[in-house]
Amino acid sequence: MSSSDAHAPTAHLAEHFDTIERQDYAVRLGMWLFLATEVLLFAGLFLGYTVYRHFYHEAFHEASRHLDLWAGTTNTIVLITSSLTVALAYWAIKLDKQKLCAGLLIFTIICAFVFLGIKAIEYHHKFQEGALPGAWYHYGEVTAPGANMFYTIYFLTTGLHALHVIVGMSILIWILARVMKGHFSSSYFVPVELGGLYWHLVDLVWIFLFPLLYLI
Repeated sequence: MSSSDAHAPTAHLAEHFDTIERQDYAVRLGMWLFLATEVLLFAGLFLGYTVYRHFYHEAFHEASRHLDLWAGTTNTIVLITSSLTVALAYWAIKLDKQKLCAGLLIFTIICAFVFLGIKAIEYHHKFQEGALPGAWYHYGEVTAPGANMFYTIYFLTTGLHALHVIVGMSILIWILARVMKGHFSSSYFVPVELGGLYWHLVDLVWIFLFPLLYLI
């Protein structure tokens, strides 16, 4: 097989699809349906947050003021920047700029590590202070009824989001490896597109979490 054949779209065609166009349509539709279920998952958590905030408004307000605003703000900037670079990586691969695409993906992955590192530092502080969920709560600075529920929701939502960051980062690492091997080009770039879409979801969820938790 020649190098030109290796980059042809049909080289990526699965056996159960007739054409590459049908395959691309199917995987795009599948990704959008998956993203819709992810939105429903976090929407349920946001609904729970709304209910408990209504019942424990004072505790939520007071507990929010004791979160590390610098950490939340920095992570917001990091994720927004990473969304830009992953979008630019998609643009680059469509122009056959594999090296530029790889560099932008590397930067995006570094941003993911930075995000997780800052979140780990933040979690460490909360464990030291005793600002823990449920029955483990023993943080003396916030004594209003319902404070333990705030930190339960905090750890549940941010922990689930961090898990999505790890999954998204793993997907981008896989895409990066294939970009560096020359598997993607202007003739076939759907995996880069779908990986970018997932990463945008990770960013979008944090855009909602940041004000709900840190800016009450």
